[in-house]
Amino acid sequence: MNDNSYTDWVVMSDNALSGTIGNFVKFHRLNKNITQEEVSKAAGISRSTLSLLEKGQKTSLNTLIKVLRVLGLLYIMDIFRVKEEINPIEYAKLQNNKRKRAASTPKNIKGDDLEW
Repeated sequence: MNDNSYTDWVVMSDNALSGTIGNFVKFHRLNKNITQEEVSKAAGISRSTLSLLEKGQKTSLNTLIKVLRVLGLLYIMDIFRVKEEINPIEYAKLQNNKRKRAASTPKNIKGDDLEW
């Protein structure tokens, strides 16, 4: 693939993936001109824990969520949203079961006898 923006996430090691997340957090923190101390205090974590996260070292998922919240980055959670999609075969079955025309009025009922 010639697109330089493409990253093959599958071949990356867990450490490399963690490092990518850490770089993302650090980039956005610095871009907002916020110190590690300020972010860690607002997130309710220690500065050393934030430092570990930014270095791509082992921290908890809760730590990441707290830091993303403080940095206003929770929008990235949209990628994890599960969208329920209907199976094409099930959709076709539903379409076949749809009413295709109205039933005719029985011969013994006159139009003015219908209740609305």
